[in-house]
Formats: sequence, C-alpha cells, structure tokens
Amino acid sequence: MDVTANPAAAKCYADLLEKSVAVVACNKVACSSDYASYARLKSLSKEFNASFLFETNVGAGLPVIGTLNDLTRSGDVVRRMQAVLSGTLNFVFNNYDGSRPFAEVVRQAQTEGYTEPDPRLDLSGSDVARKILILAREAGQVMEMSDIDIETFLPPACLEGDVEAFYTQMAAHEAHFRALYDAATAAGKRLKFVARYADGRAAVGLQQVAPGHDLYDLRGKDNVVLFYTDRYVEQPLVVKGAGAGAEVTASGVFADIVRAARL
Repeated sequence: MDVTANPAAAKCYADLLEKSVAVVACNKVACSSDYASYARLKSLSKEFNASFLFETNVGAGLPVIGTLNDLTRSGDVVRRMQAVLSGTLNFVFNNYDGSRPFAEVVRQAQTEGYTEPDPRLDLSGSDVARKILILAREAGQVMEMSDIDIETFLPPACLEGDVEAFYTQMAAHEAHFRALYDAATAAGKRLKFVARYADGRAAVGLQQVAPGHDLYDLRGKDNVVLFYTDRYVEQPLVVKGAGAGAEVTASGVFADIVRAARL
C-alpha cells in the first residue's frame, strides 16, 4: 500500500506485481507517468494475477474509477467526461468572496488537509491534469500528460520559488484573483476548475459556470464526474461527493485493500 506522493515508491510496483504481490496506490505518480509504464503495470497485474488498485487517485473515496471500469468492462464506450476533480480548488473558490485574501483561503485549505503536500500542484492545475489523464487512460485512450491542455489561472510569478514564496506572490496578486471573482459574480455565475475530456482530447481550466449546470451547486470540497457514454447520452451518469480529506481518502484506500484481499 502506497500512500505517499513519492516517485521512488511508485517505481517498486512492477517488482511487486511480478512477485504476485497486490498493489494499492493512493500515489498518482505511476498511473500518470508515461503511458508505456502505466500499460506495463496493468499488464503485469493481469499476467501475475496481482491486483493493481488505485481508486483514490481520483476523487479520494468516491467510486469514480470503479464506475468507469464497470462501464467499459460491460461494453459501454465513454464519449465525454466533465468533472470537478480538485477538492482543494472547489473549497477555495466556494470560500473566496473577496472579503479575505485569496492566499488566506488557500492557506486554510492546506491547514485543513485538503491540498497536496505542495499546494502548487493543486492551484496550478497539474494535479487535476493527472486525474483526467488517468480517467482517459482507464477509458481506453493512449494519452500522455503532454496531451492535456492546462489553462492556468495563476500569474506566472506565483509558480516561482518555494511554497512560502508561492503564498507571498498570491498575496501580491490579490487584485488578479478578485477580478476573476468579480467577473463571474457580475455574470451571475460561479468559478469552478473544470476537467474536460471529449473525442480523445482533454483539458483543465477555470470556468464560469451558470445556474442550472450540474457543476454550479457543487459545495465545500466535493468532487463530481459526469460520464457521457453510449448508454448515458443525454443525461450523464454522475458520481458526486467529498473528494478531499484524510478520512474519505483513507476509506477509499481501505476499500481497495479489502478488494485486493478478496481477489
């Protein structure tokens, strides 16, 4: 079981699977690395009858990957996906209203345990890109991280230096974040960081979401994934719930352990 975010730990998976040792990974590194490595791990899992389970790579304890696997194994084809996959970003944009600095809201998200160890992975969109990449691959696409279009909303200066420099730069660019909020509010919309997949292409970025949209009323740290498939054409199959936090992530990891023990 790997609950780190360490690339070195992910490199051990192949050796374990070749010895018929099941692997449960919260670590997203392996499944979002180059496609050849991802495909090899999936192949080794089948060849040596060793479970390779990583439900918590996307949506913490939500049954996102399991639902996607059930769809494809039963013959359905995923045509489109639309999702909010960052509990951190959803928490931040649900709590930022200009009454306190954007950097302060991000700091709160980190303190409450919703962010990656380095919150820049969340705010830059890199972590969301890794998640939609994993979903696209599980849907049958041969895709690399370089194929994901990342539309960042952060000023470039915010991504320079260490984590504390990141917070300092966010505070210095408060007017930028306030302008994003004000523009959405003036249009009667809400800001959501959305991941999209369609026709073999994927992108992530900040969007203004209008009332009535499935993403508009997403609250707190919730995640949601909308699957549009050959069976779910007009009305998508929806998986929704808390997508960040230690307890829900731990429950997802434990559920994978139980699955591995039963197989």
